[in-house]
Amino acid sequence: MISSGALQFRYIAIEGPIGAGKTALAERLGTRLDATVVLEEMENPFLGDFYADRPGAALQAQLFYLLNRHRQQTTLRQADLFSQTTICDYVFDKDKIFAYLNLDDNELFIYQRLYDLLVRDVPPPDLVIYLQAPTDVLLRRVHSRRMDAEAVAFQPDDAPLLVVETSQFDSDASDEALDDLIKQVRGMGPGTRYYVPRTK
Repeated sequence: MISSGALQFRYIAIEGPIGAGKTALAERLGTRLDATVVLEEMENPFLGDFYADRPGAALQAQLFYLLNRHRQQTTLRQADLFSQTTICDYVFDKDKIFAYLNLDDNELFIYQRLYDLLVRDVPPPDLVIYLQAPTDVLLRRVHSRRMDAEAVAFQPDDAPLLVVETSQFDSDASDEALDDLIKQVRGMGPGTRYYVPRTK
């Protein structure tokens, strides 16, 4: 088993489509690396109206998520929790992808003005782990949950990007497979690396 040890990355963000296993991986890595784990708050009182296509609900739902994520991220910075490794199951910047998918031009104008103000307070990740899997695998994992369209490729501006194919790597993956992933994290340098985890 890999010991927690010191990582060169203090803030690791995990991204990917719904059903890719972001939260489960964040929790397992957090336990293995003795890291602080930050999970996105999924409760949103405007989602029901959004799914019912009520006018204005898309903007309300989007702003609710944006403000929640901003609150989480600024709380982390103020508490100086980045003195140790922190693992988050979302990337703040990706909020814009959903905004551009769901909002009309007037709503986007309002959203973008607020986003530009808030993003200044948010610490960028040192490493992004992007989880990907074929659509049929994702659909099996989410079962009856609604699956929204999402950008398949996500490239942060500056942080190294580790793209992990997760067809055979999920919350039940072996400790050995998790250790192998941690080795990839430890060996990351600048740029993008693609990785298919060991499953046995």
